[in-house]
Amino acid sequence: MEFSYQVKNLDHGRLREFLKAQGISKSLLAKVKFQGGKIYVNGKIENVLYELKINDVVKVVIPKELPHETVLLDNEPLDILYEDDHFLVVNKPSLVASIPSQYHPNGTMANRVKNYYVKNNYENQVIHVVTRLDRDTTGAMLFAKHGFAHALLDQELRKKAVDKFYYAYVSGSVENLKSHSFIAGNIARDLSSLLKRQVVKTGGKEALTEYWLEEKKGNYAKVKLKLHTGRTHQIRVHLSSLSCPLLGDDLYGGSKELISRQSLHCASISFYHPFLQQRMTVTCPLPQDLEKLEGEIFE
Repeated sequence: MEFSYQVKNLDHGRLREFLKAQGISKSLLAKVKFQGGKIYVNGKIENVLYELKINDVVKVVIPKELPHETVLLDNEPLDILYEDDHFLVVNKPSLVASIPSQYHPNGTMANRVKNYYVKNNYENQVIHVVTRLDRDTTGAMLFAKHGFAHALLDQELRKKAVDKFYYAYVSGSVENLKSHSFIAGNIARDLSSLLKRQVVKTGGKEALTEYWLEEKKGNYAKVKLKLHTGRTHQIRVHLSSLSCPLLGDDLYGGSKELISRQSLHCASISFYHPFLQQRMTVTCPLPQDLEKLEGEIFE
């Protein structure tokens, strides 16, 4: 894969500093150097100490990323929401894990994406997961299609510039929900459970969730949410702390009477596309089980 740049000013005089300003990290430079990549200036191979001049054309050739043999192939089809040379956004169904683990070595979204890359003979076949979702949660999941794209999106994540919006269906004390508000509460492990988290007054990790009340009827509500931090089970824990647990989420007190899995869906993901140099928003429709649930509680 090749990327070209023209030197417009001498703010970064040496090639190394110029490449760093383009988002190319030391580790990526090392990969270029030792794994078959090349760096050209005006068509000639140069090292990173080269002193640049105005209007120089820099081309970086990044070596192919061979697949990890430990990631198995899964032939289940992908529901692709967006794809270009750099990013892939897919619709994750419920009851599918995001990445392989001890309990789910295959059948995850990462396994499905690898199979898709291999089947289409893509140049880069390493799986770069940018955003994950819980196994029960449905919706938009973002992958980078090469390491450079992943590194640039990681910078966006650290700046909290990647926005994900969720829909959740809750029951309980919905009369306490405001039309728009924030849930601020540090989250820590619940020592009574290996999985469960809880809101704590002292300690824990800072967590902030923004929400909008979309619809309310009886003791049910549909809520739109945005995460400002990314703690484990954050939405589930924060809504439960308001006595409004997710329907289907029995770990945090939600009823399974109307749906058997936690009723949480990532409806959109928004990020700055560093190669197109524009903000991208990819939306994802509700799955059938949540459409059915919405019809039942708000009919």
